[in-house]
Amino acid sequence: MLYNAYEMQRSMLAGASAMANFGAGLLNNPANPFAYFGGGPVVASALEVFAHAAEPRGKPEFGLNETEIDGKTIAVHEEILARKPFGQLKHFVREGVKGGPKLLIVAPMSGHYATLLRGTVARMLPFADVYITDWRDAKMVPIAEGRFDLDDYVDYVIDFLEVIGKRPGDARPNVLAVCQPSVPVYAAAAVMGGDKHPNRPRTMTLMGGPVDTREAPTAVNLLATERPLTWFKQNVIATVPMTYAGAGRQVYPGFLQLAGFMSMNLGSHLMSHWEMFKHLVQGDEESADATRSFYDEYRSVCDMTAEFYLQTIEVVFQEHALPRGEMRHRDKIVDPGAIADTAILAIEGERDDISGLGQTKAALTLATGLPEKDKKYYMVEGAGHYGIFNGSKWRNRVAPILEQWITDHA
Repeated sequence: MLYNAYEMQRSMLAGASAMANFGAGLLNNPANPFAYFGGGPVVASALEVFAHAAEPRGKPEFGLNETEIDGKTIAVHEEILARKPFGQLKHFVREGVKGGPKLLIVAPMSGHYATLLRGTVARMLPFADVYITDWRDAKMVPIAEGRFDLDDYVDYVIDFLEVIGKRPGDARPNVLAVCQPSVPVYAAAAVMGGDKHPNRPRTMTLMGGPVDTREAPTAVNLLATERPLTWFKQNVIATVPMTYAGAGRQVYPGFLQLAGFMSMNLGSHLMSHWEMFKHLVQGDEESADATRSFYDEYRSVCDMTAEFYLQTIEVVFQEHALPRGEMRHRDKIVDPGAIADTAILAIEGERDDISGLGQTKAALTLATGLPEKDKKYYMVEGAGHYGIFNGSKWRNRVAPILEQWITDHA
């Protein structure tokens, strides 16, 4: 019922969005006399904002076609190195450029596509040979492909690191986990460290991740702990309708995750749209486009499998299994002490309202087998959750520290 109600609303809004777009175009047409006086420009701007907010969205493109290295423009194209049912390993090939540190960016599986990290990838391209986990929308994966849970996530990370490690260059790549994947990436590094895997990460950077959510719990953490797991099963898990390839699969819908994030900062989102409206009225298309581009990405959401979502709620947020030394991977205890030669950089935002201060830093304390010289903590002053991996603070303050950390451990 939940998904069916959403689909009905989405269909209605798609029609309303198309009509609003048509109306805005009509009122903005130079041949229309109402475009020059009266309330025409104001009404057109209001219709354009509504149309943008209501229009349906699919998976965005990275659109990273070039980068600049040593003052030269270098063409970039994407290639897929490994395909799995629930995700693929994408490589950003810098044409004519060989070598450089290998960097796997592990994107969060938390309701958004990997393109949310477009700015992260773009900033690292001049420095590193960049790869990213490109997760699939669970509602598009046929039910015959089986399950995907937290154990599978860890396996995917290990498999992808192995693929990268076997490519020309250093057999030990670097890994960057942004937010949610901090726990499974940490687990993967521990498993690979315990096995002395030849492709275990040389460095591991964790950014704004819920390693130990007992530290400075946020609204997101409290939501996960105030209710029993049965509540989540009964209230937020839905069945994919017949109109999608994954019909019949149990999922946590992306639109619920988006609604939750939007409601956390509803006032700021309303102000953003109000500013967009004012920019359109004033004819400042450049400023309006910046807001439009952000929300195009922010509102492009995808579903997670029910088993992955519920296991994450239970293991990461309710049981705090990793910091308590109780997390298991394939029924084997994950031992943080097995991380002996993977240097760890923990990065947090001072104003992060999703992963509070101290949650990511806990990863350094857990790695009891790692020398202190291979541990580093950086708190980004004035940065919120998204600011540590996107925007000017990421480009000018965070990325240089990450680059130096990788270089120092090459």
